[in-house]
Amino acid sequence: MRLIQVAQYAGDLGRAADFYSELLDVQPTAVFDPPGLVFFDLDGLRLLLEREAPRALLYLEVPDVRTSVAGLRGRGVEVVTDAHIIFSHSDGLLGPAGTDEWMAFIRDSEGNTVGLVSQLPAQGAAQAPDGA
Repeated sequence: MRLIQVAQYAGDLGRAADFYSELLDVQPTAVFDPPGLVFFDLDGLRLLLEREAPRALLYLEVPDVRTSVAGLRGRGVEVVTDAHIIFSHSDGLLGPAGTDEWMAFIRDSEGNTVGLVSQLPAQGAAQAPDGA
């Protein structure tokens, strides 16, 4: 079994499609309006933006969350939580051993919170997860 699709609320499909096209650096795979659906293909996982979908908390992997946040802030995207280390992977259980898990949160064009995540070479001692 594998996850094939995640839906996210989008009150204004055009605005949301533009936001996610720029954030993901891909164009929509398909648009059906009506009834109000925009699809993106993320390496085989479909991201569906839909007027009737509930809000979801998406976590997107980016090469370096610190750089991504700086660029998004420069474009006027609201940064809810700046990039910070949430966990150090010492055993490889949830990420590559010897990496720190960095996370930040932004607000998308529709008011949804989106997490940005990077696993980067470790900078310090191991930390316990903070529930993020």
